[in-house]
Amino acid sequence: MLLSATSASHSAFWREQVVTERSLCGRKCTRTTAVDPLFSARRSSARECLRRTENDMATQGRKVAVLWFWLLCVVPCCAQEPMDLGDREAFQPQSALSDMEFSAVSSYRGPGNNDSRSNKELPILLWWSAGLFPHFPGDRERIDCAHSSCLVTRNRKVQLHRRTVSIIFYGTDFRAYEAPLPRLPHQTWALFHEESPMNNYVLSHAPGIRVFNYTATFRRESDYPLTLQWLPSLEYLLSPTAVSLQEKNRWRRAGLAPVLYMQSHCDVPSDRDRYVQELMKYIEVDSYGKCLNNKPLPERLEDTGTATGEDSQFMSFVARYKFHLAMENGLCPDYMTEKLWRPLHQGCVPVYRGSPSVADWLPNDHSAVLIDDFPSPRELAEYLRALDGDDSEYARFLEYKDPGHITNVRLLEGLQSREWGVNDMSKPNYLNGFECFVCDQENRRLAGQRAHRRAPERHPLPPPRMANSSHMGCPLPTPGYGNIEDIPSSDGWLQMWPQDYWQSLDQAEGLVSLLQHNESDPGLLWHHIQELAVKRTRGQ
Repeated sequence: MLLSATSASHSAFWREQVVTERSLCGRKCTRTTAVDPLFSARRSSARECLRRTENDMATQGRKVAVLWFWLLCVVPCCAQEPMDLGDREAFQPQSALSDMEFSAVSSYRGPGNNDSRSNKELPILLWWSAGLFPHFPGDRERIDCAHSSCLVTRNRKVQLHRRTVSIIFYGTDFRAYEAPLPRLPHQTWALFHEESPMNNYVLSHAPGIRVFNYTATFRRESDYPLTLQWLPSLEYLLSPTAVSLQEKNRWRRAGLAPVLYMQSHCDVPSDRDRYVQELMKYIEVDSYGKCLNNKPLPERLEDTGTATGEDSQFMSFVARYKFHLAMENGLCPDYMTEKLWRPLHQGCVPVYRGSPSVADWLPNDHSAVLIDDFPSPRELAEYLRALDGDDSEYARFLEYKDPGHITNVRLLEGLQSREWGVNDMSKPNYLNGFECFVCDQENRRLAGQRAHRRAPERHPLPPPRMANSSHMGCPLPTPGYGNIEDIPSSDGWLQMWPQDYWQSLDQAEGLVSLLQHNESDPGLLWHHIQELAVKRTRGQ
């Protein structure tokens, strides 16, 4: 039987894994999900990827052959082993599905895929976040992956069906108080989360991430890593410098500051504004966004869509600056966005704070200035001023534009080996890629279970899969500058993000308790959180 939080055989394990040693916030948990106005035009890179895919498919006019069938029938298949009694028992029909139909498309079939089963016999994957369903049009599809095939749908009618073997969640939309309960012992949960850790800190805590069996996150340790999701290609890095050093110096003499800061999402976990405000005391910074604004944007660029879509006028405007303050809204290993890659693309020097492991992915060891390498904003400013006045030293930071100077093997191999593409119709996008990963894993697991039932002495049960903190875990937000003890209690950042982080742990532990007790009502989350709090106060 598959590992799940409701499985009696694993309940003791879950109890041991729950983190209990930390103080409980005094009020009920609430979630505040803030959206960066600079990226409001694209709710997330995943949703934008999905939109582009839909448009491309419509443009290319792919012909879809619609094959109607009844899900409720179970018949033997040819290429794969016929279902044994255990399979028939597990895949009993459910009346809620009596009117469901699936479409079959002429999709790519991997070289190892000899799966000739009909749709009536395939396992089902359910996308719980319906708005991210990566198929167009419709809400159900057959997918033929590298090694096997599945049915996928966003229709929640199939949640409790026995053929539904996995539920895929989008991390930003995942809420403990809306979890699909009860969790059936035969179902896995899969997490897709490429966005900022600030969108859901439940996933940064061990109890929260361990409810998932498969993960696709920005962390390299996840099952299906999306670490380089914001870097379209090696050619993107090698693009010629948009504005020459000579032209940048001319703009400097005309009064342009050496450093650019452009943010309109001000209250974020990384507390970047606090650092930039201190940095401004020691070096000139042109700030065009709503955060620490000291210069107006040209009217034609006020539409945030010019930034999200890399509008040519916007790109030319920001490329005049020698240094771009590239500061992520959340700090977490391997979380790197366009804030890093866009300046590199343009031939500007990113002054970066975000992923503490960013050096593992840079083109070479002198392509970005890392804020955390400097003891204080003042010392960083002194370094930037010296670099601004030394053309030869500044030019070293642009040597990666020559392919021979990209020396980071991990970066090169990561771009070459990833199976998904960005703006590349020759490869699947990472949404389709991940669902195929889950499909192949689930078919492999089901085959292993069949073999075990037939010959348990020769075929042990497939080992259970469970995510761990390395798949997502992000640290407690800390002040962007200074000590937390020196921040007044009325400070907006202090009131929001540390509390949100710990309240998210409450929700994660509450969800685990719901699963352990095999609850069917996620609304009982708050009751379970209160029960856990009472036990802590009693020292239990």
